[in-house]
Amino acid sequence: MPILASLPGLNLFSSLPPNPPPNDATTPTPSPSPPIPIPKYPPPRKRNPPPDLSRSNPALSLPHRRSNYRKPVKKGVISSDGDRCVVIGENGVSYQLPGAPFEFQYSYSETPNAEPTAIREPAFLPFAPPTMPRPWTGKAPLKKSKKKIPLFDSFNPPPPDKKGVKHVEMPGPFPFGKYPKEGKTREEILGEPLKKWEIKMLVKPLLSDNRQVNLGRDGLTHNMLDLIHTHWKRRRVCKIKCKGVPTVDMDNVCRHIEEKTGGKIIHRVGGVVYLFRGRNYNYRTRPQYPVMLWKPATPVYPKLIQEAPEGLTKSEADELRKKGKSLLPICKLAKNGVYTSLVKDVRDAFEGSTLVKIDCKGMHASDYKKIGAKLKVLVPCVLLSFDDEQILMWRGRVWKSMYGDTPPTLVPAKGGISSGIADSAKTTDVCHTPDTEKVISSPKMMSLWKRAIESNKAMLLDEIALGPDALLEKVEEFEGMSLATEHSCEAVVMSSEDGSGSSLANLEADSFSEDFGGENDTYSDDDIVNDEDYDLDSLEELDTSVPLGSLPVDRIAGRLRRESK
Repeated sequence: MPILASLPGLNLFSSLPPNPPPNDATTPTPSPSPPIPIPKYPPPRKRNPPPDLSRSNPALSLPHRRSNYRKPVKKGVISSDGDRCVVIGENGVSYQLPGAPFEFQYSYSETPNAEPTAIREPAFLPFAPPTMPRPWTGKAPLKKSKKKIPLFDSFNPPPPDKKGVKHVEMPGPFPFGKYPKEGKTREEILGEPLKKWEIKMLVKPLLSDNRQVNLGRDGLTHNMLDLIHTHWKRRRVCKIKCKGVPTVDMDNVCRHIEEKTGGKIIHRVGGVVYLFRGRNYNYRTRPQYPVMLWKPATPVYPKLIQEAPEGLTKSEADELRKKGKSLLPICKLAKNGVYTSLVKDVRDAFEGSTLVKIDCKGMHASDYKKIGAKLKVLVPCVLLSFDDEQILMWRGRVWKSMYGDTPPTLVPAKGGISSGIADSAKTTDVCHTPDTEKVISSPKMMSLWKRAIESNKAMLLDEIALGPDALLEKVEEFEGMSLATEHSCEAVVMSSEDGSGSSLANLEADSFSEDFGGENDTYSDDDIVNDEDYDLDSLEELDTSVPLGSLPVDRIAGRLRRESK
């Protein structure tokens, strides 16, 4: 510091110059660079860019299932492509193809009876175009194989011991000395009616088998026809298990199955159907149907629920709906259940009430609406509402009882009992005629009374005004007659004059043939089991051969015989 202070002309505490030096224009000064570079982001994208009409494909602009596409239609052809056309008729939307045995539909058994009013998609055929020799896979077709694979022939199946070949059942069954023959019509393919022992032989192996065709809410669909023939390729009987909406009317399902496939239903229990292919069935000559590539959109049908249903005004319908809210349902339907007894339950419920409600909570909305549409035709009845997932029905003004017209029943008044007791003490011949009041009994109760009278379990009194003594005599007389009828049986005279000694065996054989039918009895449509409570064990053969002396009563008789000696 002393050295710096001794220098001439240097002032350590001098201030800054008042004016800064001028900048030299010839030497530009570079601008200072920032310490971190600023990133460059792309411009933000627009959420809804305008569509490029030049590149859009018309196939991608078709309406989808959630769109509001509605096109009113009338009965007749609505779209055609040469010989192939889409038709609106009594069976809804159907498709006509050249050479087809019948009009194709997506569902044959679950199509409503009403004509559709509009369609939800353009009228296209859901089949492959006839110009395509194969489905498009995005690759060039493979070269033809040099191996000649023979067509599958049911009359000449591969040998059972051949390696890599699944089990194939032969045509038949045939009686001894008969062989399969080619048939064109349904009667020729089915052949002679099956006997009962043949039905047992065909059905018994399939009772516990899970190889089956599942029929759901859509009923018998078009692609199921080819699936059934695939089952018939290796088996004589195809097992079809039905669940859900179609089981409300199983007769309709069975009729469509037989009509479209050409088979014969030989056994039916609840929702399970066993379909026989025929004695002379050949997979090689089966009818071949085109495969439906997608499920067409369901058309628009008229509304099931109306504000003022038939036979009612709007105020009357609202009053019935208000009463139905406090009504208890007769049953609760489970999802994908079997509803074979639902129509009978609703008819029985209408015998005691004008309104009937069914609980459908947990089911799909379309399912219980289809069930309501079926009940409207089968019961018949008038639909009032589907509120709260429940079907509310009214039996209508033209409702008729299942048991016919029943006469009113006369029931004695309460005062007539005491008067009858007083009069019976005086004499049993002259009785006091009490006052009576008319009470209309239930039709179901009247049918039970008639059945009891016919079976001698009840007696109809000619006189109503009877005293206790006279009534007691009638009861004792009827009790003796009913006991004699219950414990009586037809006498069987056992004669051994011919020396055969086989009259008892003949009697047992006759009774067995009456109960179960002979083995050579032919099968008819009346033998189809329609009861849901049918016992599957009835198909098993009965073993009635019991060795002599094996019963406990035989041992007791032998011991008593030894003690008596």
